[in-house]
Amino acid sequence: MIRSLLAAIVLLLAGSGFASAHSYKLGNLEIGHPWARATPPTAPTGGGFLTITNKGTASDRLISASSPAAGAVQVHEMKMEGNVMRMREFEGGLEIAPGATVTLAPGGLHLMMMGLKEPFKQGEKVPLTLVFEKAGKIDVELAIVPLGASPEKHEEHK
Repeated sequence: MIRSLLAAIVLLLAGSGFASAHSYKLGNLEIGHPWARATPPTAPTGGGFLTITNKGTASDRLISASSPAAGAVQVHEMKMEGNVMRMREFEGGLEIAPGATVTLAPGGLHLMMMGLKEPFKQGEKVPLTLVFEKAGKIDVELAIVPLGASPEKHEEHK
């Protein structure tokens, strides 16, 4: 009886979209939980989100990103200028200081994926290459969560 109940719980969790955490390591850098929201069918852009932690003693810098799923990928920042929210490319690369964690999240720094080749669909993964000044290049996958998901609401997809 208990075995049957445990087996049923495991099957239920497996089918519910629950996934284990996904993170990556490149030298002293840890890239945590890359994700993106599903996009509407005609959306030309999508956002990518993740954390980068520098466990080393020297700064590094995210200098570029690319994906076969988009024509271009840029680090963007959103900030208020007067009463207007502005979004623009973050120039000069994104510094990750020693011991620091930089969070790319909705409403702040994020990866802007422009010229999407096809919509991002919930449950799929999108390949992304990050290039750092010192640590080099790493391939990661963005887990696609529901359209409109917030960082708190996608925790079960980590």
